[in-house]
Amino acid sequence: MRRFRVKIDDEVFEVEVEEIGQGAERQPVVSTPVARPSQPPAASQKPVAAPKPAAAPVPQAVQAGSGAVTAPIPGVVTEVKVAAGDNVKKGDILLLLEAMKMQNEILAPYDAAVTEVLVSQGATVQTGDVLIRLDR
Repeated sequence: MRRFRVKIDDEVFEVEVEEIGQGAERQPVVSTPVARPSQPPAASQKPVAAPKPAAAPVPQAVQAGSGAVTAPIPGVVTEVKVAAGDNVKKGDILLLLEAMKMQNEILAPYDAAVTEVLVSQGATVQTGDVLIRLDR
């Protein structure tokens, strides 16, 4: 019989393991938690607050004043729903962009005419890539 000390999620267990030879029966192992002595923190060590991470900028689908609809996240274009010359209303779906196994709808930010579609189905895009150009 062999004894082992096993640590699982900061809890220590002592277990006994029996080697099984030919003809030996298996028996369940019973474990007993072992208390760990707690160590008080040293007086000279004071907890230091971790710096707060900077807030990530919210990606914008349209560059201000340019009429360019850009990719807010990297992904693959799964469907283009508009073509050059189409008129769209605010909130209309322009295309579907798959990222992390989720379909994301890229919507028209305002009423406009589609002047140019720069991507096609299956295209891989990165954050900030121009997908479609609109003209108010």
